[in-house]
Amino acid sequence: MLARERGKKKRRVCAFCVDKVETVDYKEIGRLRKYITERGKILPRRISGNCAHHQRQLTIAIKRARQVALLPYSSD
Repeated sequence: MLARERGKKKRRVCAFCVDKVETVDYKEIGRLRKYITERGKILPRRISGNCAHHQRQLTIAIKRARQVALLPYSSD
């Protein structure tokens, strides 16, 4: 409890590891939208709380979804 009071926050757990997801699919738009800002940028790992393995898969899936026009590159 004291550690959090001094400014250290509890580390977030990877949502993909919790759900036991093997691979991140570019067709799951609802899940991918949680990791994109309003401006269309991909959230970094330190903010999203993903592990390195799933963060790499996530960025590739978001880029693929953008190419097939499932997700926007940027907002208006």
